Amino acid sequence: MYKMIENKRRNKIEVEELETAQYGFANGISTHLQQILESGEHRSLTQEEKKQIVEEAAEYYGKFLTALGCNWENDPNSMETPWRVAKAYVNDLWKGRYELPTDITAFPSDGYKGIILEKDISVVSQCSHHHQTILGKAHVAYIPGEDGKVIGLSKINRIVDHFSRRGAIQEQLTVAVHNAMNKICDGNIGVMVVIQATHNCVSCRGVKHMGASMITSEVSGVFADHEKTAKEEVLNYIKLNLDTYR
Repeated sequence: MYKMIENKRRNKIEVEELETAQYGFANGISTHLQQILESGEHRSLTQEEKKQIVEEAAEYYGKFLTALGCNWENDPNSMETPWRVAKAYVNDLWKGRYELPTDITAFPSDGYKGIILEKDISVVSQCSHHHQTILGKAHVAYIPGEDGKVIGLSKINRIVDHFSRRGAIQEQLTVAVHNAMNKICDGNIGVMVVIQATHNCVSCRGVKHMGASMITSEVSGVFADHEKTAKEEVLNYIKLNLDTYR
């Protein structure tokens, strides 16, 4: 029988360590998950625990619709809407508030000291103010140091998705992804995160401007030194184009 051999070169990061936002806030984990983590029972809500939240949230969302003058209970197209909305929040839109991804393992860079960049990572989030959709792309770059750590490519996607799937202010989301990468890729000499996204709260309410996008960036290390070429090199790789997301 095959026996798994421990790779002592790995450095496992517990994802709880990456959560810095106040729990219960829109951009933090839910109060339910915080209680579970404190009890040490498990690290994500079970399906039964999620079901209980959905049922309670659906009841209140029904009252919300009633207050808006909707006869949703007799409307064949809306009678299941409270349940559908609550389920979408728990299982998809705010997934990052109710469960943690698996721990992330970092590996020695084995002498690689160049830029590592993953472009065009999907961002699906919601603004904390109006609970309207934020859609865009994230570009994440870092440079491992002499004895620095690297992570698997898909782990960068998981980090972005974890912090996106909750309420967000784009600036806070950018910083959260940057700080997580900076902690996981220990010994790096620079981390750079750029997010470009459109906000439905701008398109569908208020000023109602379709196609406007927002770009935010958070940089550290060599990327923060504007006299060096590392930051410019990454931007050339990304080649941001405002027409991309219109």
